Amino acid sequence: MKTIKVGAFEAKTHLSQLLDEVEKGAVVTITRRGKPVAVIRQDDSASREVALEAVRGLRTLCAQRTSVAEIAALRDEGRER
Repeated sequence: MKTIKVGAFEAKTHLSQLLDEVEKGAVVTITRRGKPVAVIRQDDSASREVALEAVRGLRTLCAQRTSVAEIAALRDEGRER
């Protein structure tokens, strides 16, 4: 996880760019005179929705496979040995 520390003036000036970084998973700490006063992070409900969508995708993938061996082969595909 990327952590960004910015002053209040810079945060105000570049808020849109900072929000883009937060959407990508970064955590932004806003400081005033070098002391942290606020933190901007992704909304937990947004993170939860991304996780739920991943689970839905895995369930769909598993439903399409007929054997544990096929699922294991997909898991192992691309691993270095």
